[in-house]
Amino acid sequence: MNIWESVMVALEGIAANKMRAALTMLGVIIGVGAVITMLALAHGTSARMMDNIKQMGTNVLSVSAGQSQRGGVRGGMGSMTTLTLDDAEAIAQGCPSIVAVAPEVGGNAQVKYRNQNTNTSITGTWPTYTSIRNYKVKAGRFFTDAEVKALKRVAIIGPTTAEALFGTSSPVGKTIRLNSIQFRIVGLLEAKGAQGGFMDPDDQVVIPVTTAMKRVFGTQNIRMISAQAKTMKLMEQATTEIEALLRKRHKIAAGADDDFMVRTQAEMMAMANQFSAMFTLLLGGIASVSLLVGGIGIMNIMLVSVTERTREIGIRMALGARRRDIQAQFLVEALVLSIFGGIVGILLGILGAMVISRIPNASATVTLSSILMSFGFSAFVGIFFGYYPARQASRLNPIDALRYE
Repeated sequence: MNIWESVMVALEGIAANKMRAALTMLGVIIGVGAVITMLALAHGTSARMMDNIKQMGTNVLSVSAGQSQRGGVRGGMGSMTTLTLDDAEAIAQGCPSIVAVAPEVGGNAQVKYRNQNTNTSITGTWPTYTSIRNYKVKAGRFFTDAEVKALKRVAIIGPTTAEALFGTSSPVGKTIRLNSIQFRIVGLLEAKGAQGGFMDPDDQVVIPVTTAMKRVFGTQNIRMISAQAKTMKLMEQATTEIEALLRKRHKIAAGADDDFMVRTQAEMMAMANQFSAMFTLLLGGIASVSLLVGGIGIMNIMLVSVTERTREIGIRMALGARRRDIQAQFLVEALVLSIFGGIVGILLGILGAMVISRIPNASATVTLSSILMSFGFSAFVGIFFGYYPARQASRLNPIDALRYE
């Protein structure tokens, strides 16, 4: 019996028990569908994270405060307040590889306009913030260096915040109250789009850093310093220059730990890739369990089928069928069941990914590699779990099989 004849016999056996075949394939269908959907979610989330990092700007380095230590207990990153505006100015002037610098200080605050109010993120910075963080002003203008030095109460508002306070009308020229302090809106940022677990870049108010430090938050230190290297190739050199300059300014002894931390965009992307790989492995592993359960279901049904068709097996052997023909017949039948289930599961998985993509702030991307992997895994499940029943069928004694009732 050749392969084609084995396939035809397998299809006849499946057609004779349609309901049982459908229930047998159900486990594989759910398993393959779950694997494709989960991998699509993982790939979509990874792509979204990379887009979010790219939207933060190009060739960007972030300098943040280091860790404090009291009684042998270390605080988290940023628990020390060591960065100042003078540090930002020193980096801008003393690091040849850096083309732009923007200090940042911020927090959340209640913003009001007449009877409307919203809780949003407040960022105090310099005018270079737009070029470093890849923002564009849609209407009005950004504040100037002169307004930073004069501690002017001017603000640039994000589109989400603007919609919450002003609806569809233009916010430029209007006055808002931020922590009971009046600010005049001079510009509206262009929308970037929500970034999932990251801060929403469209839901914020940007003000001069000096005004934020002295009039809003009452602090002498800044949260972080964003710097932009001239080129991607100079990122490592820029990191070295910043570290050397800040260690000298902060009078850190040789061999002592830094009281700050410099992270590059490449490092953030590497961390995101590592997280994505773990996330993909976790989701794929969880979904694969259901595929294994489907394989066990195939094995159970095939064992039942062998028992029910014992007499048929005996007749085939009496007519000249060899043991390998019997084994091939049942192995192909299990393979056909798993392949059909895999095809339906692929369609189900693609549909699931499409549904997830319609959920706000969710993203799912089906890749050809995930489809091929899931299909191959379903075929492997059919062969692996179908082998034992097929082997049991081929080892039946023809005489005992013919006598079986």
